[in-house]
Amino acid sequence: MAPKSASARVPAPRWRRRAEARPEEILEAALAEFTAKGFEAARMEDIAKAAGLSKAAIYLYFPSKMALLEALIEAKVSPLAHQAATLAAAGQADPLTALRMLSTAIAALMADPKVVAVPRLVIGVCGRFPEIAEYYRVQVVAKARGALEQLIEAGVAGGKIRKVDAAAAVRAFIGPLLFEAMWTHVLKGETALNDPRKLIEQQFDVLLNGLEPRA
Repeated sequence: MAPKSASARVPAPRWRRRAEARPEEILEAALAEFTAKGFEAARMEDIAKAAGLSKAAIYLYFPSKMALLEALIEAKVSPLAHQAATLAAAGQADPLTALRMLSTAIAALMADPKVVAVPRLVIGVCGRFPEIAEYYRVQVVAKARGALEQLIEAGVAGGKIRKVDAAAAVRAFIGPLLFEAMWTHVLKGETALNDPRKLIEQQFDVLLNGLEPRA
């Protein structure tokens, strides 16, 4: 058997990455820059450098910082909304179990600062960039909220949940999770996310039974 040529033995340089892998690398670099410096202060050339690209090359993938932030929403947060919608649709036969599963999964994900980083960015810039607020509302919040409302309405129709205002119930369901994420990642308070199941069981006990003393 003929010996392999030198070119066949030498591995490809690490910098010769697949073109299709670059958008993900750019988004990771953008998230790091946005988190460290803020959306408005971050520069495209610094994001490009962190991703190993030239400033000109990054514009082949993303024409602006706004496009980068929208892509981050689509990559990091929208899949969670899609997952919530899928689980909600599949759980209509047993809505309370489905809600527990959803909330436990969300609480576990919120323990990861990278998951919370994109919503934090959106909250920080939406006052100055209302188009981002609208994009996030349509692509993430409306989908997840709508799926949860349908799940609760199905539970009411099937007699598994007492008659309640679905929109109010969803807010009562989501509110404690958002507070926990804000408390832990923004205000740096002690976390209950080390034990998501315990957090969710306590939340459900209050949500389902209320605070009024019972005989």
